[in-house]
Amino acid sequence: MNFWEIYQQFISGMKATTWLEYIAVFSGIISVWYSMRENILVYPLGLLSTIIYIYISYRGGLLGEASVNLYYTVMSVIGWMMWAKKNESHRPVLHISYSSKAEWIQHILFFVAFYFALFFAIGWMSRHGYITGAIPWADAFASATAYTGMWLMNKKKIESWHWWIATNIASIPLYFVKGYVFTSVYYLVLLVMAVFGLVEWRRKYVNLEMEKDLEI
Repeated sequence: MNFWEIYQQFISGMKATTWLEYIAVFSGIISVWYSMRENILVYPLGLLSTIIYIYISYRGGLLGEASVNLYYTVMSVIGWMMWAKKNESHRPVLHISYSSKAEWIQHILFFVAFYFALFFAIGWMSRHGYITGAIPWADAFASATAYTGMWLMNKKKIESWHWWIATNIASIPLYFVKGYVFTSVYYLVLLVMAVFGLVEWRRKYVNLEMEKDLEI
């Protein structure tokens, strides 16, 4: 595919974008911005985006993407409760932190388990005609990294941003070839925001550690 063909596909894809997709994209971008700021509003805005994307994906026969957004929706409710929890001093219980080596092993196993489960499930449904346009290895990778990133974000782990970056890189071409051009652009924006989110959470962690040292 040459540049002109990509441009033509981009223009036709933008024209085909529905108002629901616009709402989902913009609410998703604002949600990620609040995530960067470690603000609990990440969850209600994220829920608006993911619920719409469940509908869009299911209607378009993208069951892999629909499952990801269903997972996002459930985990957003759980994460909302986790981030809202406060101690006796009315301060948040959860704080931004790095994962230990043992936790890293858990993350990898979590990702691998979901990748293979999704790969075989999407492949089976594609072969038997339940879904069309699926790319099993790519869909499974984008979904499994997203599952892992969401799980870690709920625990305020800095490594969540690494998984989000991987998800966004995989999703940009994936949605483009499936005709969801505006969503592809959305993931490009999220990729840039994920890099800034990683930098911001690292900065917040350093400041938090400095405050602890001063208290001692």
